[in-house]
Amino acid sequence: MLIFWIAVSGCAVFIPSPEDTPTMRIEEQLSPGKQAEPREIASLQLTKQGRMLLENGKVDEAITVLEQALNIHPSNGRNYYYLSEAWLMKNNSLQAKEWNHQAEMYLSDDKYWLKKVLDQKAKIRKQFK
Repeated sequence: MLIFWIAVSGCAVFIPSPEDTPTMRIEEQLSPGKQAEPREIASLQLTKQGRMLLENGKVDEAITVLEQALNIHPSNGRNYYYLSEAWLMKNNSLQAKEWNHQAEMYLSDDKYWLKKVLDQKAKIRKQFK
């Protein structure tokens, strides 16, 4: 009945990103039907660790962890997003812009993440005018 009501009312349903559901296992963050590669899983685990470090204000530690994640799996666009966040926290616009640009390239096919990246880009422009 709820699905029918949503369809009839035209309301959009928010489906949280894996980053919005902290209890989600790393394997569940992979694309449906995709074989989990050990390097990708390790990178996602480091991404989660880096994000938590950022949330706790440990920016330099977060940068180190996120850079390790990129070395393991360079196409993990979330790492670029969080690296941009870290450099924003350090008030370094050049680094923030560079990492944001990389995030946009890797996350352009994901509507949820692309919106986050574009919002971040606007934040960078606004913060460093």
